Order: sequence, then C-alpha cells, then structure tokens
Amino acid sequence: MSLFKARDWWSTILGEKEEFDQGCLCLANVDNSGNGQDKIIVGSFMGYLRIFSPHPTKTGDGAQAEDLLLEVDLRDPVLQVEVGKFVSGTEMLHLAVLHSRKLCVYSVSGTLGNVEHGNQYQMKLIYEHNLQRTACNMTYGSFGGVKGRDLICIQSIDGMLMVFEQESYAFGRFLPGFLLPGPLAYSSRTDSFITVSSCRQVESYKYQVLAFATDADKRQETEQQKLGSGKRLVVDWTLNIGEQALDICIVSFNQSASSVFVLGERNFFCLKDNGQIRFMKKLDWSPSCFLPYCSVSEGTINTLIGNHNNMLHIYQDVTLKWATQLPHIPVAVRVGCLNDLKGVIVTLSDDGHLQCSYLGTDPSLFQAPNVESRELNYDELDVEMKELQKIIKDVNKSQGVWPITEREDDLNVSVVVSPNFDSVSQATDVEVGTDLVPSVTVKVTLQNRVVLQKVKLSVCVQPPLELTCDQFTFEFMTPDLTRTVSFSVYLKRSYTPSELEGNAVVSYSRPTDRNPDGIPRVMQCKFRLPLKLICLPGQPSKTASHKITIDTNKSPVSLLSLFPGFASQSDDDQVNVMGFHFLGGSRVTLLASKTSQRYRIQSEQFEDLWLITSELILRLQEYFEKQGVKDFACSFSGSMPLQEYFELIDHHFELRINGEKLEELLSERAVQFRAIQRRLLTRFKDKTPAPLQHLDTLLDGTYKQVIALADAVEENQGSLFQSFTRLKSATHLVILLIGLWQKLSADQIAILEAAFLPLQEDTQELGWEETVDAAISHLLKTCLSKSSKEQALNLNSQLNIPKDTSQLKKHITLLCDRLAKGGRLCLSTDAAAPQTMVMPGGCTTIPESDLEERSVEQDSTELFTNHRHLTAETSRPEVSPLQGVSE
Repeated sequence: MSLFKARDWWSTILGEKEEFDQGCLCLANVDNSGNGQDKIIVGSFMGYLRIFSPHPTKTGDGAQAEDLLLEVDLRDPVLQVEVGKFVSGTEMLHLAVLHSRKLCVYSVSGTLGNVEHGNQYQMKLIYEHNLQRTACNMTYGSFGGVKGRDLICIQSIDGMLMVFEQESYAFGRFLPGFLLPGPLAYSSRTDSFITVSSCRQVESYKYQVLAFATDADKRQETEQQKLGSGKRLVVDWTLNIGEQALDICIVSFNQSASSVFVLGERNFFCLKDNGQIRFMKKLDWSPSCFLPYCSVSEGTINTLIGNHNNMLHIYQDVTLKWATQLPHIPVAVRVGCLNDLKGVIVTLSDDGHLQCSYLGTDPSLFQAPNVESRELNYDELDVEMKELQKIIKDVNKSQGVWPITEREDDLNVSVVVSPNFDSVSQATDVEVGTDLVPSVTVKVTLQNRVVLQKVKLSVCVQPPLELTCDQFTFEFMTPDLTRTVSFSVYLKRSYTPSELEGNAVVSYSRPTDRNPDGIPRVMQCKFRLPLKLICLPGQPSKTASHKITIDTNKSPVSLLSLFPGFASQSDDDQVNVMGFHFLGGSRVTLLASKTSQRYRIQSEQFEDLWLITSELILRLQEYFEKQGVKDFACSFSGSMPLQEYFELIDHHFELRINGEKLEELLSERAVQFRAIQRRLLTRFKDKTPAPLQHLDTLLDGTYKQVIALADAVEENQGSLFQSFTRLKSATHLVILLIGLWQKLSADQIAILEAAFLPLQEDTQELGWEETVDAAISHLLKTCLSKSSKEQALNLNSQLNIPKDTSQLKKHITLLCDRLAKGGRLCLSTDAAAPQTMVMPGGCTTIPESDLEERSVEQDSTELFTNHRHLTAETSRPEVSPLQGVSE
C-alpha cells in the first residue's frame, strides 16, 4: 500500500452497468479550440460516446452538468476512439470511432451560447467505412511518410490489416501464422507496424512491405496467380518475450531515437527500433495498463503502470520513483492538460469510474485510536478453545466438512416391477435349456420439478439377465412433467446370476442463471427382480454336497407363507421342506426345523446356495417387520465353507492362466502366419520361378491353427465370464456368513464387500485375484493388524497377475482368523488393536506366534477342532437325511 494517495481533482461515474476497456479513453483538443485545452473522450461497449471538459470549482469536486460537453448514443459498441488528421483537405483534428463492423470519422464543434446555459456542442459524421471483417483494434499515423494527414490501420479478429487513406480504402493484408489478435502500434521513425502474435513474440512489419505484398482479397486464386501477383509478406524483425502482451506504445521524443514499450503479463519491455532489448523490468504484481511519457532527466523515460491492486506506479526506466493509491483498478490511463493544469492523470476503470488526479504529498491525517489494554485470562481462553474444538470435532463427525442441507430433488425416479410374468415372453436368442423362458416387465417413472436438459436413463442388471432395452432419453422442457418407460427382463444364458438387484441410473443437467448449459447431476434407483424369474418350484433333494444352517432367535415360519409361489405340494407334512429348480439346471433344497429355530439350505453347487439364502433372510425380515417384531436376528454358528470357496477361486484362476497361454500362442501363430505370407509374396514377385518348398501347405496349416486358437480363446472367455459370475455369488455368500458369524454392522459388511467385490468385470489386465489380495492385505496391515509394526509395512503399488492363489487363500484364512479373535473392521487405524471377545460356537483360538503363517498352510481342520472351520459339512447317514433340522 502506498504512503500517499492520488489527489482527486475531478471524478465522475459513467452510466449504469456499462463496460470499458483500454481503447475507450482518449485525450485531445477534439473541438480545435483556440486555447488548446484537452477534452476527455470516452466510449463504452454499450455504444455511448461522451466528451468532458472538467472545470471544478475546488479540488475534489464531482462532475457538474456543464462539464459534459456531449453525450451521443451511437447504438454500436465502441471499441476504440482516436483523434487525428483524418479528413483530406484540412489539418484540423477529427474524431475516429471504431465499431465492430464499421469505422466512423466525426467532426466535433462548439457554438458560443448567448444565454446562461453555456456553449453548445455537436458531432457531425464526415465519412464512414463499412468493414467486411470484425474489427479488434486500430492505430493511426503518417504511413509511408505522408505529410499533413493521418492514415488509419485496423486489425481484424482473423488477422487482417486494413489500411484506409482517409475517405478511401487502400489495401488489406493477412499477417502470417496468425491465431489471435494482439495490440497494434505504428512507429513513424521506422515506418512500421508492431504487434505481438500468439507465439508470444513481438513482430515488426514495414509499411512498404505491406503495401507491395500479395493482396488479401486474392488469397483464393491459384498458386501460379499468387506467385505472380505480389511479394510474400515478410516480417522485419521478431523478439520472443515469452508471454502475452497487454499493450504496445511507441515513444519518440526526438528524431534521433525512438523506443518501443511492451507491457506483458508479468514484465514490461523497452526495445530499440531494430528489436533489441534496451531494458526490461519484472513486475511483482499483475498490471492492467501503462503509459510512457517524457522525463525531466536526459536520456530517460518515465512510465505510468496501473495494476490490479488499485495502485499506480511511476518508473524512470527501471527505477520505481513513486507509488500512489487509486480508488479503482485502471484499465486505461492518459496524461493531458485540462483547465490550464498540466500533467493531469486521467484514469478509467472497467465499470466506468473516470477520475482526474495528480500526485500529491499530503499524508493522511488519520490516526488509529489506542487499543484498550487489559490482562488476558489464559484459563478462560483454554476453556473456550476446548469448547470450540469439541464443536468442530462433532460437526466433522456428524456431517463432514460441508453441512448437509435438505433440499427437494430436481427429479423423482420410481421403479415398479410387475408381480406377474409377461403374457407373451420377450426373451430372444436365449441359451437356456428349458422350452420357455419367462420375462417380467419393469416400469420406470420420472417426474421433474424444474426444467432439465440431456436426461438419459440407463438400466443395468447382473448377467446373464438381459434387458430388451437399456438406454432411454427424455426432454423435460417444462416443470412437473411425467414420463414412463417399460422394458422386460429375462434370463439369457444357462447359469445363475450373482444378484437379482437392478439399478436405474438417470443423468441430467440442470440449467442455472450463471450456467445455461446446466450442472451435471446423477440419480439412481435400485429395484429387485422376483426370484421366480430365474427358478421354478422343484422336488426337494434328500442328499446334497453343500449345506449351510442359519440360526434365528424366533420360532420357525412356514415356508408356504415365506415362498407362496414355490409350493409344489400343500400337504402339512411338506410345509417345512421346499425345492427350487433354477432354469440353468441346478437344484436347491430349503428345510425349516419343526422344533428348533434353524433353517438349512443345501445344493449340489456351492454358489447356488447364495440366492436362496439371501432371499430367505430378506423374506424373514419382511415377515417379522409386518408382525411388528423389532428384535429379529439371524446368526451362523457352523463351519465357514472356505474350502469350497477356494475351489471356485482356483477354477477361475485356472481359466485366467489358460486364457493367457492361449492368447500368447495365438500371437505366436499370427506372427508365423504373417512371416509365411511375406515369404510367399516374395516368391510370387520373383521373375524367375522357384519352387514353393511346401510353403503353401505350411500356410494352410498355420491358418487352421489360428482359427482353432481364436475359437479356443473365445470359448475360454465365455467360460471365464461364467466362472466369474459364480465366484461373485460364492463371494456374496461368504460375506453374508461372515457377517452373521461375527454379527458385523452394515458399515463393516460394506468394507468387506469393497474388499472382496472391487470389480464389476474381470479382465486379463486387472483380475479379481490380485485386486482382492491387495485389498485384504491392506485390511490385515491396518485395522486388523496385530501391532504397529505391521501397519508401517508398505504394499506394492503395482498389481500383477500372481503365480498361484496360495497367497490369496492364506490372506482370506488369516482375515477370518483375525475376525474370530476380535478384530474390528474400520476405515481408520485408531481401532486397529485387537479386542478380546467370546467367540461363537466355541472356536479354538489360533496361537499368535511366528509359526502362524506356516500353520495356516496346514490342514484347516487342525485349527478349528470343535466346529471344523474351513471345511464343508459332511452329509448325514442315509438313515435320517433330515436329522438335525426336523427333530
């Protein structure tokens, strides 16, 4: 901040909500008065032109009515105003006004008033030029050394220099390599135009070179005509300044030398006529405008530079001589003689603050009052600090950094799944063995509250479920519109999906006043498909390879009331047994105990247990909610079926390795096939016939191998996709059993799902095994770590396909072991220390010793002796197949 403020001599505010730029201000004796006093000419982007002649009665007075000589609405935005000898036959000064599409030259004259209202001024149009291109800025001068008149050069937006010899158009030339227009100035001493290109370099073009170069109007001619119609436009000199320029000014105070001043974004440069740097100054602030003027010292030049800190700096060459404070940010600055006062600094802001000031040395007389001194009570400060820290901590815990405000949704999305099958099945190109595959209709309704743009609905379900249409677009041009779309879902392939849950995602843009294109937003609505879409009622099976038992705290419920659509018989003896036959061919049996509070699910395929188990728990919860029971809970106290889970992991990994080998072999055969083709092509091109040496037979055999390998790769990819779907089903089941086993909360189950199900699609580049292994390793070394030493270990940041699955299986087993010993899943490491708790089912603890890693690789039955964790339940004797659940 400056010690001294600019002394306000006269100031005013121009219009309301008008905008101005550096070309909108000019000082000159535009009315050619005899006293030679300058007038202030200001043009605005709103099209208003004003001429002022300040006459304050005392320093600091505002504008009076008689200070405004003329105000005219030109109806077109004023880009730049200049005063010069623009009319032929006279050397009087005239006003040139540049609009975007025309150039107008006016004469301003005053009539002596006979009454007290004062003199009258009027502006008369002398001539105008309609421009074929949109103008950017202009400069003027005695181009070519003419005497007694000024010529005008206009630069267009697309880089064309248009020269006007007063009332007539002379020529137009395009600047080479042009991208965006820059500032433009004319040097009378070297008779050249100087500008700054988009390449961030100062360029100088001689007027004579411009005059004799190829006409810009003939650029569409042929190459032969262009070569013979003129010279190519060549730059005189260039200088790379490394930044964009805000303004250029040519200063010539004697005939011996002139200087080119360039104001950049962070520096200002002083150049010689030939483009050599005379000096430069690095600025510590962002400049907004500048004006060089003569100095009292011989051989030096003073420069006024305004910046965005409301400051005006005065430099003598590179030395700062003065700094003064302004009440606004100047975009244009001029120095002139007003009311017989020489050296008045006139500044203009972008919002129309026009001020005439001078540099004064009267310091501000304001003195800061003495602050009342009192002793600090540090105890009270400590209590207040603790209260504030508690408030901050509570806020961060409850609602995050930003407070959550309740607001009404812009769009309401609702999904309704039909309870009945379609009368005519919409299933097409199915690969299911059954004769008829059912389909069910899903209706999605969208209702908007405000105007929305680019509304797109995307629906996704888990494969092998298929949709008849999954993409929809809408137009909500007015509020409170309702749109409904329908589509059908059916099972396409002969295996079971990992989930029956679908997701409807709506993306849209909401336009605002500041952003008409709209703010992008996304909404989603989940829906659940009926179980009968993928399975039918079937006969219960007495024997099964895989069984799990779910315990509850309430008396058993009749399966007929839980699954009313799957009862094959209505006998009372069969209400506790129910069979399910999936469309893919597998069967699942559900048994409810008559005396105990347990349910058993059994099947020949381990992954098929998932959907029936999750459906059972979900329907039990809904049943007891309708009964008004709030303390219903499920638990699992059996052995964790990790061995069956590991078999699915091994099968999936084997298919990945097999696919990698097939792709490598296919790549080798393709290289061999191309090499044989090149050999044959060389033989066929040879002028001297030569034997093929069985190359054609080798080509045919290699071609058959490529086709066979491509078919094998495609078949392996299909098997891998199916295996990944079954692996996801088994993973969901293991997560569910762990949650019931350890009574995990919803947040802890979400952490497990994020660790075990990180991918929606399995690829060769990023597979399920390495991703899950990294996630589980992170959990074991953070929240489930035994000591701080494990937390300090860093994981490998690069994920590669492992050599085998032993490490992954070991980490999964270790995760279950840590959870059994009281480990708690959380995202922070504060609760990483193990907690002691009673393990359900009487599980035997695993001794934490150096042999822990070794013991995990041994037979899992040695670790969990009581409940045989990590092994599957063995089948009961054939004498009583339902023993244990029907007693």
